[in-house]
Amino acid sequence: MISINIHKRLKGTQGNFDLQIDEIISEGDFIGVYGKSGTGKTSLLRLLSGLDIPNEGCIKVAERVWYDSGNKINIPVQQRNIGYVFQEDVLFPNMTVLQNLRFALSKSNEIKLLDELIDIMELKELLDFNTYQLSGGQKQRVSLARALVSQPKLLLLDEPLSALDYEMRQRLQDYIKKAHKTYKLTTLMVSHDPWELYQLVNKVWEIDEGKVIRKGTPRQILPLDLYKNI
Repeated sequence: MISINIHKRLKGTQGNFDLQIDEIISEGDFIGVYGKSGTGKTSLLRLLSGLDIPNEGCIKVAERVWYDSGNKINIPVQQRNIGYVFQEDVLFPNMTVLQNLRFALSKSNEIKLLDELIDIMELKELLDFNTYQLSGGQKQRVSLARALVSQPKLLLLDEPLSALDYEMRQRLQDYIKKAHKTYKLTTLMVSHDPWELYQLVNKVWEIDEGKVIRKGTPRQILPLDLYKNI
């Protein structure tokens, strides 16, 4: 279980606003974070990861406190055991695919896991390529595999498919679904695409001006016209 109770003052296009999140995430949840641009969705992921710091509050994962302003606890990014996949890849361009994956493999993780991820993400034929030689879809497959090598407590996906064409997005969605099920992940995914969320997640948080204004199943929260042909 992940307990989030945080506050962060943010600057938006319409002025300053407060990101205030008080939510519980159950183990194994796949939550879609949905809403207009500039409402705090990416900021939420950054605060959970440790890339940004709340003004106050607490983040607790299982029995471990990641952040507690009252007790001045702030666990650094590298100790939070998260996987993070961004819209733009952050791979090392002059390393091969295999070198990128091995870089994220800690001493406590088994080589067997790496081999398994290479199989799931269908990366075997790409292992000796430098990542700058890959297509956008191939890079995101490598990014996802690298994020999973550390066996994260929490997987954060920040619009990882938005720059891809329709066919490649569909394929990557399949990879994400398979990985989430195989590794029993707990995942938060930011997306502006309601159809994408419908196919992937089991819960949706709709965020507006820094607050969760609605939450429920995809069918309860996402636009009704999405379901006309289902």
